[in-house]
Amino acid sequence: MTRLQKNTVDPALAPCPDPCPDAVRELETRLADYLNPEQVARVRRAYEVGAAAHHGQTRKSGEPYITHPIAVAAILGELRMDAETLCAAILHDTLEDTQLPRADIVAEFGTAVAELVDGVTKLDRIQFRDKQEAMAESFRKMMLAMSRDLRVILIKLADRLHNMRTLDSMSPESRRRIARETLEIYAPIAQRLGMNRIKAELQDLGFRALHPLRHRVLAKHIASQPVIRREAMATIEAQIAHRLAQEGTPFRLVGRVKAPWSIYQKMRQENKSLDQVMDVFGFRLIVQKVMQCYVGLGAVHSLFKPLDARFRDFIAIPKANGYQSLHTVLFSPYGSPIEVQIRTEEMDLIAERGIAAHWLYKNIGEGMNNAQIRAQDWVRSLMDSQTQAGSSAEFLENVKVDLFPDEVYLFTPKGDIFALPRNATALDYAYSVHTDIGNHAVAARVDKRLVPLRTKLASGQTVEIITAPSATPSPQWLEFVVSSKARTAIRHHLKRLEHEDAVDLGHRMLDRALEMRDSSLDRIPTGRLDQFLSEHRYRRLEELLADIALGNRMPAQVAQQLVHDSQELPLRNESMVTGEQILITGTERGVLTFAGCCYPIPGDAIMGYITAGKGVVVHREDCPNTVEYRKHPERCVPMAWDRYVEGDYRAALHIEVDNKPGVLAQVAAAVAESDSNIDSVEYRERDLRVSVMEFGIEVRNRKHLADVIRRVRRLGVVHAVERK
Repeated sequence: MTRLQKNTVDPALAPCPDPCPDAVRELETRLADYLNPEQVARVRRAYEVGAAAHHGQTRKSGEPYITHPIAVAAILGELRMDAETLCAAILHDTLEDTQLPRADIVAEFGTAVAELVDGVTKLDRIQFRDKQEAMAESFRKMMLAMSRDLRVILIKLADRLHNMRTLDSMSPESRRRIARETLEIYAPIAQRLGMNRIKAELQDLGFRALHPLRHRVLAKHIASQPVIRREAMATIEAQIAHRLAQEGTPFRLVGRVKAPWSIYQKMRQENKSLDQVMDVFGFRLIVQKVMQCYVGLGAVHSLFKPLDARFRDFIAIPKANGYQSLHTVLFSPYGSPIEVQIRTEEMDLIAERGIAAHWLYKNIGEGMNNAQIRAQDWVRSLMDSQTQAGSSAEFLENVKVDLFPDEVYLFTPKGDIFALPRNATALDYAYSVHTDIGNHAVAARVDKRLVPLRTKLASGQTVEIITAPSATPSPQWLEFVVSSKARTAIRHHLKRLEHEDAVDLGHRMLDRALEMRDSSLDRIPTGRLDQFLSEHRYRRLEELLADIALGNRMPAQVAQQLVHDSQELPLRNESMVTGEQILITGTERGVLTFAGCCYPIPGDAIMGYITAGKGVVVHREDCPNTVEYRKHPERCVPMAWDRYVEGDYRAALHIEVDNKPGVLAQVAAAVAESDSNIDSVEYRERDLRVSVMEFGIEVRNRKHLADVIRRVRRLGVVHAVERK
């Protein structure tokens, strides 16, 4: 902790009349319980600097703005946070909303406080396309700062909590937007960090702001529980307390009341009525030692019979946020189930405070507690994800996916435990073990049984991944993975492959354009190439080549500029370089587009046409549109199919059939028997006797298409078949 330094803040920020003396005195009294006088004085100095910086600013409610940072510090004071965090909380809006320089914060309070303030500060000084993009980038910046110091997220959660408490002064639209953001992002983050008390209040306030009428109805129902139910609760509580006293186990027994948000979520997710959700008795049993948890479990099981398959041991296998507890559900004599949570005082502290428990009671341990270690692991995995995410919005989506409250717990063949989101597949597990294992996965063994990668996993299963060196991620994998790590890794790999394909195609296109000028890329002087790249702000040649393939630069124009010193050389006739057609193999799908007007397939004579933003669009030579395209020869690219072509290609068939029931099924069966997939069908009546069908199908090449047409033509109900 740095000592209090002489004030170096600008004279313009000298202390002003105290705008909230009572709140500050109350905060100082609370802090004096656990901070030394010098630290309390330092927090007081942060208030003076913050009040001067925010002088003249007010909140929407009309209160002086400094009341908000003081309230944020008070929330953190309840968590018994350290002096640096409290100073940063009081100053957290100064960099964003005032003229106070960062250098002054560093000089007065130290680098650590300045970095905490900077981590919470939004990026309002940068221009974004919309609010969503600005929010996503600010969130990404905050998570990066959080990876360096977890206290950043504690300040942000306290900031959001006070904003939610004072949301009534905002416009209805702003209230709904902020409430939705709170429920989707900040409350799940609080839960992921084990901070259940803050999570519960954020959810309650967010629910009240987003759906005020629904919240009011549920809150009223909770408050007016029938007398019979209250008596039943008291009787069950007395029975459990008596049984535990007989065991000689010190304990605390607390009745649990469900919150409006959790009731609302359960009603929606499980399609239950309000009475069904409320018809549960809940208790929390707090003991001193871990072994006493299991003694308590035996005691309640001896009183009431447990429900089969409803026991969960989160002490042996903690949740990803560090939460530990025994959960059991019992039959009660009143017809309603009894939910009991059993844990130690330390576990209860961590369940309520999460990562903040480290600062609350140092006697938990000198190092980080379980919640903090797991939080650090989670943040570290997020940072791995953000380095591969294409944009801040994609990163934010990944984080949302990763904030699932429910998890499955899986075992490796060696007995190690992995926690994954619910509905996780074998492929999600492969990526959680290691990205390279995921990238090369081909199948899995679940409990020694061979299963495909899309298989959903259940808690307690042992999973082993089978890999092959030649295996690579497929775009279809994105359809069934659920974890952010898997989605990010797959997208990153596919983007890298697309970039490599674009570079290869761009190289061939530029080489051909240079060939027409009696040159080649190898013959361009290095200095001239470097000059061109510098003039057009390309860091590497690969970026230029990819841009050519994607249609953002014309190869003919690039070639002309690269050989500008030899402009007197005549262009070679295109017929002289027909041997330099670009051959396509089907692996270039990311950078080539196959035209929807003529649907070229392997075996067709083809040409390419460069379209800005789309790259090269492939047409059949006999496509009606090519007449117009040939008027722009600089955009035309001679192309041909390679000898070996991969994949299936779309083709369109125009079929005239009898207008009677069952014809569509016959034609579809004939197409399927030809080993072809049907993409789309349009059915139109031409008259009472004849109907017209437009089939979109997938074929490998012209020979395959001919087989489909022959098989369809043999049907007695078909009058004519032709390719469109």
